[in-house]
Amino acid sequence: MSGKQAAAETAAKPATGSQLISLAAAHKRNSGTPFRPELFEAMSVNLSATERRVSTLTTRRTVKKEWQAAWLVRAIECIDLTTLAGDDTPGRVERLCAKARHPLRADLVKALGLEGRRLTPGAVCVYPEMVAPAVKALEGSGVPVASVATGFPAGLTPMRDRLAEIRYAVEQGADEIDIVISRRHVLTGNWMALYDEIREMREACGEAHMKAILATGELKTLSNVYKASMVSMMAGADFVKTSTGMEGVNATLPVSLVMVRSVRDFLEATGNVCGFKPAGGIRTAKDAIAWLILMKEELGNPWLKPDLFRFGASSLLGDIERQIEHHVTGRYSSADRHGIA
Repeated sequence: MSGKQAAAETAAKPATGSQLISLAAAHKRNSGTPFRPELFEAMSVNLSATERRVSTLTTRRTVKKEWQAAWLVRAIECIDLTTLAGDDTPGRVERLCAKARHPLRADLVKALGLEGRRLTPGAVCVYPEMVAPAVKALEGSGVPVASVATGFPAGLTPMRDRLAEIRYAVEQGADEIDIVISRRHVLTGNWMALYDEIREMREACGEAHMKAILATGELKTLSNVYKASMVSMMAGADFVKTSTGMEGVNATLPVSLVMVRSVRDFLEATGNVCGFKPAGGIRTAKDAIAWLILMKEELGNPWLKPDLFRFGASSLLGDIERQIEHHVTGRYSSADRHGIA
C-alpha cells in the first residue's frame, strides 16, 4: 500500500485480517529492515478523521461486570510498573517489586477464582542505577526488569554516553531498555539520521528488548508520529512507545491510533511484528479499558498480551485494584487502600 492510499484510509481501514493475526501469534523478535523511505514519505494523517475514529472506541463497545473484571486482570498483566523519580531509593524499588510479585490482594485473587494462576505485571521499569536492586528483588518471579536509558527523558546527551548507559543497564541485568529518540531528527525530517541512531541503540541492547520512546507530544504533527514510528521499527525497535511521561502532552488515543496503524502497516509491508506501549497520563481503570479496546479493534487479540502491549504507568494499578474490589464487594474503597508500594 502506498503512503497516499494509507492516508486516505486512516479513518476507514478494516480490522486486522486473520493472516496478520496468525503472523503475530507466532512472531519472532523484530530484526528491523533496511531503510525504506517509500513506506512513510508520502504519509499524511487526517487529524479530524483520526479524532472521529477514536471518539467511537468506548461508545461502540462496552464491558461490564465479570467481563470488565477480566479485562482489568488482563490490564494488570500488561502494566510496566514504573518508578522514575529523582528521589528513588533501593528501598522504594524493593517495595515496588514486592507489589509486582503480588499485584492484587489475596482476598481479591480468591474472589476472582485466580488462585494458582500466575498474575504479575509485564515488567518493573526503573532508572539504570536501580536495575540491580530490582533484579535482586524480583529474582525467581519471572517479572522482567526494564530500564530507561539514553539520557532519559530529553535524550540530548552525547551518543557515546547514551550507548554506554544502555550497556550499563544491560550489564546490571535489565531485560528491556526504553530508549528515547532525538526529536530534532523528526522535526527536521532527517529520517536517515534517526534510523542510524536507533540502529546503534538496538545493537547496544543486545538480547535486551528495546522500546523506542517517541515523545509524541513534542513531534508537532500526527504525520511526524507515523513516520517516526515507522523509522523506529525499521531500525529494529521491539516496541514503539508514546512518551516518557514527562512531556506536556503524553499518551492520547489519537496518537495511539496513528502508532498502532503504523504497527499494522509495518507488519503488512515487512512481515515483522512490533509491540506498542502508551505511557504517561494513564491513571484509571477506565483509561486502561479504552486502550485495550483500541488494541483489540485495530490489531487483534495478539496485542492484548504483554509480549506485544504494555502500559507505562505508576498509579494505574491502584485504581484497577480499587475497581476490582468494587466488582467483588459492591463497594468503593478509599484510593489510599491500594497504594502501589
